[in-house]
Amino acid sequence: MADKRVVIVSPEFTSFVGRGACDASALPPEAILLGFGDIGEPAVSVLTREDLRERANDDLVVFAVGRAACIRLFDLTPNPQGSWYLPADLRAIGRKVVAVEGDGEAADMLRAARSIELLHRLFTAFTEERMVEVCGATTLSEQDVALVAAAHQIVNEHWQERLTVGSVARRCGLNKSKLTRGFRELYRCTVAEAVSEHRLSHARQLVSASDLPISSVGYRCGYTSNASFTRAFARRFGMTPTELRQQEGRPPSAPAP
Repeated sequence: MADKRVVIVSPEFTSFVGRGACDASALPPEAILLGFGDIGEPAVSVLTREDLRERANDDLVVFAVGRAACIRLFDLTPNPQGSWYLPADLRAIGRKVVAVEGDGEAADMLRAARSIELLHRLFTAFTEERMVEVCGATTLSEQDVALVAAAHQIVNEHWQERLTVGSVARRCGLNKSKLTRGFRELYRCTVAEAVSEHRLSHARQLVSASDLPISSVGYRCGYTSNASFTRAFARRFGMTPTELRQQEGRPPSAPAP
């Protein structure tokens, strides 16, 4: 078994490269462990200490990053049970980290520099919501996963528009069948359900926090009919918008301007 090379970049960030058991004494306090798997495994996952022991024979690149450092540098911490599809550009950097040979100071500097680049690119992708979380097996190619993720971003940013499976498919460059299958496999919902969830979540915020008439709330959230908005709201939250306002002790609706 090859020794695991440990690069302590700072008290808050340690990189483990190669095989072998990680030295727990080198871990930053309250470290979050991010593991990039074997070259053939297109995922990065948050690991536990037990995961490290079980995968000691894998060619892992492991980042141990202090939780406070994640918040200070990137203003986020990854989902503690998360696992995400790894884009090709990040996997290429991971290969370069593993490919560094030697144990001298120059090799350690190069390994540390590439590790920092990989960590920065990963958290940038998290911040920009480009990382697709693994929800199970998928029949899609890596390219199609990226296109479905782009379609999901379209829904996230343009949910107030009149989005259909066809219009989203055209904008991201996938056929409707593959887009539908991709949403089912990656997000466990349809395109329409994803759009509806955005609209209704925003509508509930407006119903609770504003004095807008109910009809105006529905219109602002992409509904052309007050009746269809009320039905969708009641199915999602178990009560109509008016009932929610009454439950919260607020007037059902402010007068229309």
